[in-house]
Amino acid sequence: MPAFTPPTFSTARTAPSRVPVVAHGLTKEALGAELPDGLTADDLKRLGFTAKPGQVQLLPDGDRLMAAVGLGPAADVSTGVVRNAAADLARATRRHRAVATDLAAASGIDAVAATQAVVEGVSLALYRFGYQSKVGSGGDRDSLAKVTLVGSTAAGVRAAVETGVAVAGGVTLARDLVNEPGGSLTAPAFANRVRRVARDAGITVKVLDEAAIKRAGMGGLLGVSRGSSNPPRFVELTYTPKGVTAARRTGTIALVGKGITFDSGGLSIKSGTGMMDMKKDMAGAAAVVGAMSVLPALAPKCRVRAYMPMTDNMLGGDATRPGDVLTIRNGKTIEVLNTDAEGRLVLADALSVASEARPDAIVDLATLTGACMVALGPRIAGLMGHNDAFLSQVEAASERTGERVWRLPLPADYRKMLDSTVADMKNIGGQYGGALTAGLVLAEFVADGIAWAHIDIAGPSSSDADEEERTKGATGFGVRLLVDLVASFQKVDSE
Repeated sequence: MPAFTPPTFSTARTAPSRVPVVAHGLTKEALGAELPDGLTADDLKRLGFTAKPGQVQLLPDGDRLMAAVGLGPAADVSTGVVRNAAADLARATRRHRAVATDLAAASGIDAVAATQAVVEGVSLALYRFGYQSKVGSGGDRDSLAKVTLVGSTAAGVRAAVETGVAVAGGVTLARDLVNEPGGSLTAPAFANRVRRVARDAGITVKVLDEAAIKRAGMGGLLGVSRGSSNPPRFVELTYTPKGVTAARRTGTIALVGKGITFDSGGLSIKSGTGMMDMKKDMAGAAAVVGAMSVLPALAPKCRVRAYMPMTDNMLGGDATRPGDVLTIRNGKTIEVLNTDAEGRLVLADALSVASEARPDAIVDLATLTGACMVALGPRIAGLMGHNDAFLSQVEAASERTGERVWRLPLPADYRKMLDSTVADMKNIGGQYGGALTAGLVLAEFVADGIAWAHIDIAGPSSSDADEEERTKGATGFGVRLLVDLVASFQKVDSE
């Protein structure tokens, strides 16, 4: 798996004297005030710089460059604006060895939050993945290796740098996993990679092989894996806050991630075009792994358990046939009428296992339905579930991290669309409302009284272009949201 090395970050009160690029964040209002040395209002105006978000203007200043980075109106500056501005700056200066910037200080918002946003934006915008035999000539290689954050050197700001580095590392890990070809990241290989991540991070890991999965009665995972020559895996991770008694914990959250390492559609085979990017069908599990890898460094007071069913969905000689009935871990049965609706089958087992431990809340992430993309497009995830107070916590984490979600309903009267004459339910509903009926299937496997959020990340799990902090390919969507949710989690009353 190709290795990406992000730049290193440090803090300083002023820019180092020999840094090749000095970048200043400018709000719209700052253009009418005294500008930093090396920038003049006339020069910026002549070049068309108006401090709009997304603008980065480079100007020569002796033997180095000055950069003006747009932040927009001061009243509109947020951590998201700062993160995106940092990403724009990173792309504009990636050929230079070092940059010093006051983006966090110039933003006018909380210094700690702004500093973390700058670190995330720079690191994630520079991310690259690929197996090219030649990257190009030496001059074409990215060389930005050091970023100095100018302004405060307070302990809180330095800690924010460390947090940003850790979170960006978790997102990078998720991106690497999703970008890895499905032919090399098989279920056993994925499980082994997670085992190494857990060992390095200091979290507990348990891997169930095919025999153990059979003993555990995970009929959904076994049914999907029948057409594959690669055996399935079921991986459990546990983060327990050190030095925090059970009474002082903020609670226990279970994270569930869909780990379909490649989805051909099974016997309900996809088209060639529809299959091209199906290595990303394990983006939910990748986001969970990425988030879990960050927790020991951030030390939240919440215990977290993670559950990831892993297999590919193939067309081998004994593949599950339309009309087959699978028995899930909790005893309920599902008639499979479309083998390309497989994610809900493996998640049914994982949600059942997660429910047995009686956590305070469960969150599952899955590239589950194209219908969700039809409804919300490529940038917004669908949010469904039970317990309004908990769903509001997910929405608040989404707002803080910029990983957008939009709440969708789970109409009780739509449940009849899943009625089967031979099983407890079918795995597909009618022609319309596919994201909602998929959510209703999952709801059948979350135990009563447990707050639950389902996040359909089919759209934002990948990007077609480099934009803001995203890079073309896997985005690592969900890592930042999950980390923030765990850090801020508060128990909710059952509904």
